[in-house]
Amino acid sequence: MENFTPIQSLVGGLLIGLSASILILSSGKIAGISGIVAGLMQFKNTSKEHYIWRILFITGLVISSYLYSLLMPLPATEISASYSTLMIAGLLVGFGTRMGSGCTSGHGICGLSRLSLRSLIATMSFMLSGFIVTYVLVHVI
Repeated sequence: MENFTPIQSLVGGLLIGLSASILILSSGKIAGISGIVAGLMQFKNTSKEHYIWRILFITGLVISSYLYSLLMPLPATEISASYSTLMIAGLLVGFGTRMGSGCTSGHGICGLSRLSLRSLIATMSFMLSGFIVTYVLVHVI
């Protein structure tokens, strides 16, 4: 319970919902991080506008942590995995987002709010996989 932060979690959720709503209402774009980053990797037949909003969105994600740290201390983190494990995990996440046609933010926040059945199934799959892996790592291994 020492990491129980209902107020910060509520404010963070509201800000995520607000930013996703502003993006979709102002430009019709989905705030799925994997799709936004993948769009930065497209180099053929793309306009300057294609990149600008994506760069601004990712910049906002990075800067927001810094701005938050000016007001409140960031929680302490400890990563006990090796660099090779982190690289493999990152590749698996990338593969999973391509296989699932999006990431947890795109499906779980934007897709569910649009009542997408595909996003509901994807989000349930993400969550179930996370539950199973956590159970195995904590209780079995």
